[in-house]
Amino acid sequence: MNEVDSISMLSVLANTLHRKVGNIWTTTMPRVVSDQRSKFENDELFRKLSRESEVKYTGYRDKPPEERQLRFQTECREGHADIAFCATGYNLQLSFTSNAWSDKPEDRVPTKDFVDFDRDPGKVHLKSQFIMNGVCVVWRGWLDLTRLDGVACLDFDADRAAVEDSLLREQIEQYNRRLQELEDRQRQYRDEQERRAEAEAERLLKQEKSFPTTECCSTQQTRGHKVRVADSLRPIPKADIGVRIPVPVRPVPVTNAAPLPWRPHMYIM
Repeated sequence: MNEVDSISMLSVLANTLHRKVGNIWTTTMPRVVSDQRSKFENDELFRKLSRESEVKYTGYRDKPPEERQLRFQTECREGHADIAFCATGYNLQLSFTSNAWSDKPEDRVPTKDFVDFDRDPGKVHLKSQFIMNGVCVVWRGWLDLTRLDGVACLDFDADRAAVEDSLLREQIEQYNRRLQELEDRQRQYRDEQERRAEAEAERLLKQEKSFPTTECCSTQQTRGHKVRVADSLRPIPKADIGVRIPVPVRPVPVTNAAPLPWRPHMYIM
């Protein structure tokens, strides 16, 4: 019994998993806001981070200082590091690579514009581009290779913001176009349902009109008698309404009845 049930359950599950899925309408969340510069200039967090403030390297806190210094330099040359703003406690996983917006890994490589160990001895100058809270920004700063701290700030990335704005407009247009197509399909479906309802109503109306309105002379057999249809449809007078009970031909005596003094037998008619 259990084997049969397991087989049936497996077959249902297989049919469910292999069922053909139609086109699904999916949308992606926009990466940027509509007015990036206004948000960068008016948002309290961006206003704090846009001023130069102290930053620190936050990676490998459980390691000795010498090992942390070596790991920090290695990560910078690889093109990434974890750095936090001390004033706000905002920790960022920065990527120091050119063409950071490219989908190809071979295009995202660290260059001297983003990681520079030669500008100041004992320091490394870093630069990172990313989107933060829907705004394209550039992180610029330097860190001491011994203390692993320094100064940095956020700037508004106007060039990348223009590119993201154009992508946002295209995405909104595509969303509106697909929404219009959905509304058109819904409208067509409603019109089709209304046409079907009207056609069904007309069919029922024609069917009602096709019923006979005059007396019909056809006959039908009822209990061995021919009765006209028109006569059967007429109202029956109250005088004719009654229950007819057939009377037996022979009288039936009542069994086990006590005899009466004035009548020797009693019959039911």
